[in-house]
Amino acid sequence: MKELLLINIAGDDKPGVTTAITSILSNCNANILDIGQAVIHDTLSLGILVEIPQSFDSSPVLKDILFRIHELGLQVRFQPVTEERYAQWVAQQGKTRHIVTLLARKVTASQISELTAVAAEHGLNIDDITRLSGRVSLDEIEEQDKACVEFSARGNPADTSALRAAFMELGARLDADIAFQEDNVFRRNRRLVCFDMDSTLIEHEVIDELAAAAGVGEQVAAITEAAMSGEIDFTDSFKQRMALLKGLDESVLADIAASLKITEGAAHLISTLRKLGYKTAILSGGFNYFGNYLKDKLGIDYVYANELEIVDGKVTGKVTGTVVDGARKAELLKQLAVTEGISLEQVIAVGDGANDLPMLSIAGLGIAFRAKPLVKASAKQSISNLGLDAILYLLGFRDRDAV
Repeated sequence: MKELLLINIAGDDKPGVTTAITSILSNCNANILDIGQAVIHDTLSLGILVEIPQSFDSSPVLKDILFRIHELGLQVRFQPVTEERYAQWVAQQGKTRHIVTLLARKVTASQISELTAVAAEHGLNIDDITRLSGRVSLDEIEEQDKACVEFSARGNPADTSALRAAFMELGARLDADIAFQEDNVFRRNRRLVCFDMDSTLIEHEVIDELAAAAGVGEQVAAITEAAMSGEIDFTDSFKQRMALLKGLDESVLADIAASLKITEGAAHLISTLRKLGYKTAILSGGFNYFGNYLKDKLGIDYVYANELEIVDGKVTGKVTGTVVDGARKAELLKQLAVTEGISLEQVIAVGDGANDLPMLSIAGLGIAFRAKPLVKASAKQSISNLGLDAILYLLGFRDRDAV
């Protein structure tokens, strides 16, 4: 019978622990069946599952390990593992793995307690927990701008929709965002990110800014809100709003562009994506003038938006070409995927309004960002409490991976 042994070592972290143990195990030609290590606040937890060949007596090996661990000032525990239990562990290999990501300004015990309880209720077994956000000093905890913990879990929830709803309710109650996604090869291989512009990349609805300059701000803002909430058709609302802008002087465009406030985390996200080789695009129901301004400012690769018609220095109240509505955004996203030679699974789409739902639904990762309730409820993922650069956490990036 094979001798299987789980060795758990704990104590103050120091160099050479793994070398010391595995060198002793090598004397009996042990096979390493599993190994894992975590260090939290300089405290080590190391686990090694080994098979000791029948031709070797394990007693001298365990005695040597005990002696060496004592010298290192650590603790060790040995646990025999039956072949039956090992076979059960191997059989779990085929289970689907999911990633649950907790995003908040700061992580609390209540958030983790309730998140893990929901996961367990829906048949998920968490087998790895990793902090993705950076270390924070005690003086900075209250001012911390973002925190993230990632949970790796195995299992197949009986009702994924119910699980997502439970996570959404929990997040709303505890000031957090909770993302749930399958851990597959595409999660680590996205190549294109498509952004809505207004209220996503920038903290404005540009058409409302134009309307304010034209003296029709309240009328246009009311129509914008209804359209973004899905209460009225985007194309119809767009025509209504554009008509109210007729006669606006072209000179105000530059002033509005210069005053645009970039959304929290947008510049960091896009600069990081560029350095990592991602392509980025703006797919907007807004206007090319402002999209191209952001393209130059942030280093975005593609811009598709509406072209304001201007005659004799005045806005006519019309746009030229095809209106970029929800259906058009989805169509453009597909075209860009073909252009870049990638699958839709490798595309990320980010938006806040009802007209973003078509592209969010077909992208491999669709994210409702600070979105209207309808959009947040319909999208698979949402971020409401942090900036745009929290998207990096959903891709598995850690703050220490900064490029």
